[in-house]
Amino acid sequence: MDQIKIKAEPRTEQGTGAVRRLRRTGMIPGSVMKMKKGGTELIKLPAHDFMMAMRGRTSKQLLVTLDINGTEVPALMREMQNDVLAGTPIHVDFSEVSLTEKVRVTVPVILTGEPTGVKLGGGVLEQVLRTIDVDCLPENIAEKFEVDVSALGLDQTMFVRDLQLGDKYTVVTRGEYALAVVKAPDDVPAAGGAAAAAAEKSPEVIKKGKEDAAKKEEKK
Repeated sequence: MDQIKIKAEPRTEQGTGAVRRLRRTGMIPGSVMKMKKGGTELIKLPAHDFMMAMRGRTSKQLLVTLDINGTEVPALMREMQNDVLAGTPIHVDFSEVSLTEKVRVTVPVILTGEPTGVKLGGGVLEQVLRTIDVDCLPENIAEKFEVDVSALGLDQTMFVRDLQLGDKYTVVTRGEYALAVVKAPDDVPAAGGAAAAAAEKSPEVIKKGKEDAAKKEEKK
């Protein structure tokens, strides 16, 4: 993974009004949870530089080097809040990390290849889990795991325990969890099937309701 360097400055601006004024100057407020000193340090980052550094990045958990007034701090980007309308970042939270100690991160899983059960058997591929949790050194954090499912046949399941991610990663997600499955055509409900079944039953309910009402009238 290529190194992401981001310049930052200590921040004194706090409160809704002060933070809004800060954003209007082209800065993004943020914070760094300090591992060595303890506590949290408030920072601000140039919005343009930050967005350029994030261009093309898909993961929400990235290892970055924060250059805070000349002091380089390795940190894990934990959360980024975006403006609901514009989609631009309005706040970023980091956690300082040690490059020699493992961290736990959640990584997206992307399925690749066309399963044999789909190609030859007419089955349907269903992805059950879209992320998994792993422990790894910060420098080995992956933006995604691409998993080849082309060998899956009809009614076959790939479990988390089947993943081969190498020695760099310790999978935390339970191994018996299903990751992907190829369902046979007969196991896949036809589109609109539930609605059609409901439509077939509804006349009977209406008819029964009318019969009950008629009986009540006869008793009066």
